[in-house]
Amino acid sequence: MKILNDIKYKIIRNNLNISVIGLGYVGLPVAFYFSKKFNVKGLDINKKRILDLKNKKDNNKSYTRQELNNSKIKFISNYSDIADSDIIIMTLPTPMSKKKQPNLKFIFNALNSIVKIGIKNKVIILESTVFPGASDDLFIKYLEKKSKLLINKDFFYGYSPERINPGDKKNQFNNISKVVAGSNKLVLDLIFHLYKKVVRNVYKSSSILCAEFSKIIENTQRDWNIAYVNEISIICDKFKIKSSEALKLSSTKWNFLNFKPGLVGGHCIGIDPYYLFHAAKKIGYDPKTLLAGRNVNEFFPKFLAKKFLSYFKKKNLK
Repeated sequence: MKILNDIKYKIIRNNLNISVIGLGYVGLPVAFYFSKKFNVKGLDINKKRILDLKNKKDNNKSYTRQELNNSKIKFISNYSDIADSDIIIMTLPTPMSKKKQPNLKFIFNALNSIVKIGIKNKVIILESTVFPGASDDLFIKYLEKKSKLLINKDFFYGYSPERINPGDKKNQFNNISKVVAGSNKLVLDLIFHLYKKVVRNVYKSSSILCAEFSKIIENTQRDWNIAYVNEISIICDKFKIKSSEALKLSSTKWNFLNFKPGLVGGHCIGIDPYYLFHAAKKIGYDPKTLLAGRNVNEFFPKFLAKKFLSYFKKKNLK
């Protein structure tokens, strides 16, 4: 298709216009590294965030003043300024509602805004974590309905689940492995070449659905692993033995996964099991273990607090 060939040629020549929507922990690194090769605009509707970034100040502490000063990102807050984009990358939050249901309002708000400026001949890439099937069943159909345009004919869609680890100075956007997917094979190939320009290892997914699944699996597995050792810690406490010693002894076996008890934080691990649970329920499957780990990890802070307070009381500390 001519439009995809034209965009691919721009990628090869480093003459591409990219816009990144959402400049938080995920979006700013995405914009930062792509700006080393291409013309990049970073958009955030938080005007204070944009003002700070224009003044070379990153309150998230992802980048120093000098790094931002050397960056060529153009920081903006109006969607009309990204109408000339060849590729739009969305890095928006996907929190849970109070009822533990996926809250996708930030993505839909962004989709409405980009439809207004026109999506014809553009490639839209989502990096946000969503439940499996969200792109095919919701976002692509929504764009078609709102724009009256057709996917893979008038506009194109891709997915690359984010793997940013906030505060991690070693595993940066450019040296973590990226998974990419596209609305057809030509789009997949284009997105693969795009990310290969700035990321060391890029892996193709056969479908957007599979790429969405991969992200949810990663974090749900980590939640389980931490939940397991957290529950071991609780049981050891009941037996009045040190979990640290028991786990250290267990770790002497060559294939033991050496996780440590602790609090589960971050933007994804505490949420993604609920996203996978939601997707499974939608197709009629009732998961048996998905949220077991989540329940343990949500209880663990209370367990720790009780232990600390007991220790303070025993030592007569305030």
